[in-house]
Amino acid sequence: MSDFESLQEPVSGSPEAADLTRLAFAKAGVAPPALPAKAKRKRRRSRLRGKAKAEVAPAIGGLPSVLAGRYRLERLLGAGGMGLVYRARDLLHEQFGEPTPYIALKLLSEELYEAPDASALLYSEFALTRHLRHPNIVRVYSFEVDTQCQRAFITLELMHGLTLDKLLCERPQGLPWTEAREIVLPLLDALAYSHRQGVLHGDLKPSNVMLGESGITLFDFGLSQAEAGVLSGLPHLNRNRLDAWTPVYAAPELLDGAPLSVAADLYAVACVIYELACGQHPYRRLPSTQARNERLDRQLQAPKHLPRRCWPALRNALSLDVVDRSINAAALRVALGGEGSGLWGWWRGRKG
Repeated sequence: MSDFESLQEPVSGSPEAADLTRLAFAKAGVAPPALPAKAKRKRRRSRLRGKAKAEVAPAIGGLPSVLAGRYRLERLLGAGGMGLVYRARDLLHEQFGEPTPYIALKLLSEELYEAPDASALLYSEFALTRHLRHPNIVRVYSFEVDTQCQRAFITLELMHGLTLDKLLCERPQGLPWTEAREIVLPLLDALAYSHRQGVLHGDLKPSNVMLGESGITLFDFGLSQAEAGVLSGLPHLNRNRLDAWTPVYAAPELLDGAPLSVAADLYAVACVIYELACGQHPYRRLPSTQARNERLDRQLQAPKHLPRRCWPALRNALSLDVVDRSINAAALRVALGGEGSGLWGWWRGRKG
């Protein structure tokens, strides 16, 4: 997912929305709420006028315009190697007067959804994200299947703001530390919490962190995995076959075929922190295995905005040899800790 823009409010309570919501009730075997006679007549006229148009309305990306008789797809928000994320409207909640019935809806990409374990892969993402309840981690709502098009999907909160990759485009020299640490510290809090709960993220990078008015949100747990003994009922899926690691942020051992680990997550978040502090990737945006082969860690310099006292800890997290990467997210958070108030002033100015 990329930049989530402020969204224009659609007209709620339309006859078409009422029809679709009543269909959702019917499928669930529940009597739909009664409509006033005037609304019924208006709905009937609208349905007759729009019948021809509805018959030729194109699907969105090959999908029905409404999934599970409830979620109207409005537009594609982002597409990655594994998933598609749409902005959608929850017609059921809208029918009951919800003023902001918007959600994000995630499906597997066309390349993956026909795989034998595709739905299990998506459910694993849902279950692992639901296992995490932290103010800086995205909230998921439900896992559902549209029986007509045979597609599983996740519903989750619709975020508004700027992903860190977009922020870095606006701030190519990086952020002063008083601003950067207001992103870095809650990000490390979220990662440390996730690790304490036994969940490894697997794809931490600037485009998977959202900056909004209420703070930062870590999202996209599509490559996440549980450590031994955590949610043991989930199927053990081999994600290595997906070849979905992001080489610029994936630790060298991951690209070599080693399993996902706390240390690999730490390497990824350290690369993000380094970029925030100077605007440049620590290893020239090369795959980490190439950076290791060229011994680029020997040339690594402290970011210009990072306080000197913070560099040893961040340098440890950026080690290309997993044996030398001895720090964890909680310890890195302590090493980089401090108070600041610069970022939100900049954010309010940008929004104004």
